[in-house]
Amino acid sequence: QVHLVESGGGLVQPGGSLRLSCAAQGRPVNPVTMGWFRQTPGKERDVVAWMDFSNGVLNSGRTGYGGSVSGRFTISPENTGNAVSLQMNNLEAEDTATYYCYLDSRDGRDWGQGIQVTVSS
Repeated sequence: QVHLVESGGGLVQPGGSLRLSCAAQGRPVNPVTMGWFRQTPGKERDVVAWMDFSNGVLNSGRTGYGGSVSGRFTISPENTGNAVSLQMNNLEAEDTATYYCYLDSRDGRDWGQGIQVTVSS
């Protein structure tokens, strides 16, 4: 089983930036995709960004983004194993949410515990 550890959330003013990180502890079996969803109270989780694995390695050439964040957010692999970062620029109040890291593999989907991002002046 994979344990996902998130870091980097917090409070930021509109127009500011934050960087989230997610590292997988444990070895995923045949990993497929790693990325982020976000959720606000009373709503379903929405996809934010994802990156595919190729031959067991995160592939920065295979990424995707939810429509509301495209052009503002960037997902990147980190240097340490199965880990990704999410650089969030030009943040808006509507980006306020709990952000959840996830990893899809042959064994299914693992989730992180969630990390709060609040955009407010």
